Amino acid sequence: MTSLSTHVLDTAHGCPAEGVSLQLLSDTGALLFAGTTNADGRCPGIPLIEPGRYRISFAVAAYYRARGTMLADPPFLDIVTVDFGVADEGHYHVPLLVSPYGYSTYRGS
Repeated sequence: MTSLSTHVLDTAHGCPAEGVSLQLLSDTGALLFAGTTNADGRCPGIPLIEPGRYRISFAVAAYYRARGTMLADPPFLDIVTVDFGVADEGHYHVPLLVSPYGYSTYRGS
């Protein structure tokens, strides 16, 4: 089994993104986990997973609206989805650096 973590950082405000709702889905679309980032921008409780393909969806427009950020209608970024593969056991970290108009991700440690 493989452990998985994520960390969402708000690059527009220079802080961890607290209160971002996220969902972890299998390659068949089955919901494996739903949670919200904490004050450090992390989401504890993500279950162990097996090698395979996955998707994490982050509700970034809802996060920015909750912060009072004015967004276009529709927003440029609403749900940011990261499709990724797990090839082996160990630990996978999927961070998200996000602003209302851009994002970046990578395989962290």
